[in-house]
Amino acid sequence: MSRSSNALDAVEAAVAAFARGEPVLIHDAADREGETDIVYPAHAVDADAVRRMREDAGGLVCVALSDRVADAWDLPFVQETIDHPAAADHELAYDERSSFSLTVNHRDTFTGITDDDRALTVSRLGEAARAPAGIDFASEFRAPGHVHLLRAAPDLLGDRQGHTELAVALAAAADLPPAAVVCEMLDGETGGARTPADARAYAEREGLVYVEGADLLARLA
Repeated sequence: MSRSSNALDAVEAAVAAFARGEPVLIHDAADREGETDIVYPAHAVDADAVRRMREDAGGLVCVALSDRVADAWDLPFVQETIDHPAAADHELAYDERSSFSLTVNHRDTFTGITDDDRALTVSRLGEAARAPAGIDFASEFRAPGHVHLLRAAPDLLGDRQGHTELAVALAAAADLPPAAVVCEMLDGETGGARTPADARAYAEREGLVYVEGADLLARLA
């Protein structure tokens, strides 16, 4: 089977898995962050999913939202709202800007950090993204909280090729609400990014789909 056929199979498998509510591993690019994220449809996240991200991935649990959803909820880029010298110069080695918006908890959570609490916040964000205009965001969520929100670029992969956009594009391809959880996979021994080979091996052990960001970009952009 040719490399292009393998790439197409991986993308199709990723879309199908996402549509079933299953996580997918996405490696962005060696010349970008060079990281693999475990990615879930936000509405499908439960406490077990949060535990997997916490124990097996180890990065930040973030919810990537489409630009349309972020606009409906009036979500800013957080660096544009901070009146502090640390926010004045925000150059990134791998991109022009950060996608970070607010941090939030659902108002029915207690501390917001437990697996159950974060699962409630994440899953409700996913459900709310189905019809964002009908949601009074401030009545349902409070900030600051323990779940980081990421605002995707308006034209998704046409504007930016980060995990934020790859995850939202995957949700669109799977005909799901435009809200997806991303969590960086770290090496438990070194604390650095898990290598693509290690991430692929993890996916094989766990029966999950691993896909290259370049292949998603080629098929979904």
